Amino acid sequence: MEAHALQPNGRSTMPGMPQPDNAGQPPAAKPVRCPSCRREHAYQPPVFPCPCGAALKIPLLRGGIPVQVRFRSWADSWLSMRCPSCGRSEEWPQPEFTCGCGATVRLPVDTARKPVPVTAPPRSTPPPRPVQPVQPVQPVQAVRPPEQIPVSRPPFMPQPVHTPDDAVLTAARFLEWLGYGDLEVSDSQDREGVCLLGARIVAQVDTWTEPADLRAVECLWLNTLHADELQPVMFTLAGYNQESRNRADQLLVALFELESTGTPKPVNSTAREFLRGNGGG
Repeated sequence: MEAHALQPNGRSTMPGMPQPDNAGQPPAAKPVRCPSCRREHAYQPPVFPCPCGAALKIPLLRGGIPVQVRFRSWADSWLSMRCPSCGRSEEWPQPEFTCGCGATVRLPVDTARKPVPVTAPPRSTPPPRPVQPVQPVQPVQAVRPPEQIPVSRPPFMPQPVHTPDDAVLTAARFLEWLGYGDLEVSDSQDREGVCLLGARIVAQVDTWTEPADLRAVECLWLNTLHADELQPVMFTLAGYNQESRNRADQLLVALFELESTGTPKPVNSTAREFLRGNGGG
């Protein structure tokens, strides 16, 4: 699938693409044509989590025409969506995808309709395999499969953080220690700091003297929407306000605070799970 859906709130369909109104069904891929190069993509409507636990998908506008985004503004990148389960209103990114020609394509939404609750279909249980007779093996011959052998690595060696450059270097060394090598550095588009970009990760190193806010977390998360399996991670020197922590938990953004000793401290459950999943704790 070449196009990746991005957002929730508004509802309906693309030209020639009937939008099912069946709640409880997983979103299906839809054919969408790029308005720039006319290349057809399979578009997967996104599903977003409400704090109440409901999973919601955006209703696309039936008969709407996709448009190319040439100039992006903060206000135009978000829309408000009210959960039909709890009535809570949240801001979510507009449904978009990036075509191979480089164009960013935005899909129109039906703001007059409510988002559709989505329930994942029950997983089918595969039939049990017949039990094969196992030959007895001497204990000295038992060998654990390579994939089960724990990966050993030397402990992370922190270095004191005195300047913003120290913070960036520490975050990069920490991610490389976790196995995210070949990182590219780019300027941050929102707050003072830099972005570290890898094949499986997008990390924001925030060097402001004030705690990271809601917008900083959302900007980082937006950078992961056009690619599969990109983990958003944020490092700060000044910590996070409560609103940004709540949003990070909802969007699964891993939050770390850089202590003066140079030790990245996980401050939410996503960060702790990120460490465990990469053998860092």
